[in-house]
Amino acid sequence: HPDLHGVLAQTEGVVVFHEQVIQIISIMAGISYAEADEKRRALGDFKAQQEICDWFYSAAAKYPREVIDEVWAVLRAFASFGFCKAHAAAFALPTYQSAWLKTHHPAAFIAGLLTHDPGMYPKRLILDEARQMGIAALPVDVNKSDATYRVEANGIRMALSELSGISEDEVINIVRAQPYLDLADFVRRAGASYPTTEKLIMVGAFDSLHNVNRRDLILHLADINRSPAAALPGAQMTLGFAAPDLKPSGLPDLTNTEKVRNEVTHLGMEVSSHLLQFYGDFLNQIGAVRSIDLIKQRSGASVLVAGVRVALQQPPVRSGKRVIFLSLDDGYGCNDATFFSDTHEEFAQTLFSSKLLLVRGIIRRTGPRGISIRATGAWELGAAYQEFLAKKSSVSS
Repeated sequence: HPDLHGVLAQTEGVVVFHEQVIQIISIMAGISYAEADEKRRALGDFKAQQEICDWFYSAAAKYPREVIDEVWAVLRAFASFGFCKAHAAAFALPTYQSAWLKTHHPAAFIAGLLTHDPGMYPKRLILDEARQMGIAALPVDVNKSDATYRVEANGIRMALSELSGISEDEVINIVRAQPYLDLADFVRRAGASYPTTEKLIMVGAFDSLHNVNRRDLILHLADINRSPAAALPGAQMTLGFAAPDLKPSGLPDLTNTEKVRNEVTHLGMEVSSHLLQFYGDFLNQIGAVRSIDLIKQRSGASVLVAGVRVALQQPPVRSGKRVIFLSLDDGYGCNDATFFSDTHEEFAQTLFSSKLLLVRGIIRRTGPRGISIRATGAWELGAAYQEFLAKKSSVSS
């Protein structure tokens, strides 16, 4: 309608901002902006919408019925989601700045995200994106790690503060006393507790200082703790009480699976490799699709996807039916699947109790780059893998 041209011209006829809703109501109903804002607020209450609807049709009666119908449909839809213009501007500026930093200084940008933890995405997902950009994830190192994430060449060094259970004082003391000659030197001068030192060993923080494996280092830590030098203050000379010689014990090194499990346990994320890597052959054999390849699938296709559960949400919906939204990280990006009421009851227990999941679903194309998955099944990945191995073994025998 010509009366609304000035309100909608800037946004090509699309109602985007709260201010536009206020102006439309004010113009068509002949009320002040303050009164119109009260009506806009009331639109957010679904129970009050019918009352607002009746009022609006009466107040805007001078306009043709088809105009009122069309405008009301827009206003009612806007009640589900909308924001003020200042809010949009406040998001637009840091979005542009972030995009520029990510393009021109990707390692520093991601190191900053990991340090300050904006919270919208899990850190493991941010670290995966770094890998996809060719930026290496460097392990915690007692001589190279700091309290924050640091950029080294084209890699990001994990922060000491990420270690579970480590105190702020321990981090400060460890950094202050760098560099260390070996584990014994660290124990004597760093002021870190026994559990903290043990966790640092388990995540590989001493690998660059010793040529023995991590199980050997755990034994060596126990020997150091029992030695006379362990009772001396960090600044005290050892007076010749040297730590026991470090010799291989013959114990096998941790497997790659155990190393990654320790990283997840003590750092909250995988550093050396993605958890899904250990199921690679299995996922290839069953035809699981990577997140980056979903875009190649046709609408209606049945697919298998797998990954680490990074988000699980149950937002309230108007119908009252339960809907579960699942996000899986597979090391290449995220797979988003929706479990509607006809499927979630059977699989809800698995979704909430499992970290690694295998999901079957139907592809729905929502645009040239838009993909959604309507889930039809979910299984704990480890259990599915073991069942696969059992069946394979029975067939071969």
